Amino acid sequence: MQDAASSWDWQPGERVILDSTTCGVAHQWQEEPYVAPDGESLAAVVRLEDDMFSMCVNGKIWESSFEKLWKPVFGPDGRLVAIAQQDGEWTLAVDGEPWEEFYAYLWHPCFSEDGSVIAAAIQNDGQYGMSVGGAAWPNLFDNANDYAISANGQSTAAVVQTEAMAAADLAAFRRGVYTVAVNGEAWGKSFMNAWTPTFDSQGNKVAAQIRLTLYEYTIAVDNAVWEQTYNCVWEPRFNPATGAVVAPVRIAGAWGMAQDGKTIWDPIFFQCWHQQFSADGKTLAAIVAPSFGEFTVAVNAKPWSATFPVLMDLTLSAAGKRAAVLANSSNVDWRVVVDGSPWDGTYDMAWKPVFSADGTHVAAKVEKAGRHAVLVDGKAYKRDFDRVWPPVFSPDGSKVLIRAVDKGAFVRIVATLSDFSSRG
Repeated sequence: MQDAASSWDWQPGERVILDSTTCGVAHQWQEEPYVAPDGESLAAVVRLEDDMFSMCVNGKIWESSFEKLWKPVFGPDGRLVAIAQQDGEWTLAVDGEPWEEFYAYLWHPCFSEDGSVIAAAIQNDGQYGMSVGGAAWPNLFDNANDYAISANGQSTAAVVQTEAMAAADLAAFRRGVYTVAVNGEAWGKSFMNAWTPTFDSQGNKVAAQIRLTLYEYTIAVDNAVWEQTYNCVWEPRFNPATGAVVAPVRIAGAWGMAQDGKTIWDPIFFQCWHQQFSADGKTLAAIVAPSFGEFTVAVNAKPWSATFPVLMDLTLSAAGKRAAVLANSSNVDWRVVVDGSPWDGTYDMAWKPVFSADGTHVAAKVEKAGRHAVLVDGKAYKRDFDRVWPPVFSPDGSKVLIRAVDKGAFVRIVATLSDFSSRG
């Protein structure tokens, strides 16, 4: 998003994009609003009349309408995508234009990093797979899940079922009928289970969790299975610099980290997952539990000293020098924790922290008593809002884009760092 953001309006100040989030065109009802990445557009599904739905974008209705319309989302490039039904079949509508191909069902739209390529999961005649830009895979399967698209959009993947299996057919299940398909072509080997296919940064390789037997798990990369097996594994990640594959692994009841089948973090944790690399591949961070019910972040295998009941949404700065995460206690008292130290204040809810491009600053969206606020480096913007979307840093990290609903109006605010104070 940073490359796209360089063309956005970063002039400090506030603009009212819409006086009201309610669509001004006659309609029966509308759904919740969605906001474009650049904050220039607000959209919502509207029901114009019985069996006629469309999108209202900045108060204007798409020229096209559909029998059903749901799950709208703005892609990274700002195009508005929604799942649409017409004549009982499903497709994807992009800025109001449906794909030429329709399917028995369609779901899970996903985007390349820049948003130029859009893919979705599809089902036709009881067979499952993916459609990329409206073109279905050459092969569909009896089942498919865990859909993925490479960052450059050149490849898609999913876990697929390679042969028909009757309900409760344990013999077939144990024999192995699941594998990974890339661009519709299944790997040559099948397994008892497979999960979470993940692409490398170039979109050339795919790694996935696999289950070999009832009690043996490991990682497969482009159909090649690691020699070492484990009690359990979690989702693999490619090192963006070296192409090595790293995954959390469970050995003799404890969790560590393995790279290409060899242990690199000793199995000393009650849990280890959600690992992330820095852009240069030199820093590896993960959420870990040094003891039961106590979670923290480990950076290059070294845990923070502070622990918390629950951690989620780990974020690593691009250079890998800083890490941020959300903490809570039984889904209450949410806190933002940066480099092992929690910011002051607790909240009813908090959302994934984001770093500026240089890693100097951290921003997060929080909610308390029904009001939304934006924090930067633990300091709150000078006022709160009815609703706010996740903040976005300017490419140089000196400004923050706030997209919010304030007293019923949709506003776009470019705030400077001096607009944030210790109030919070």
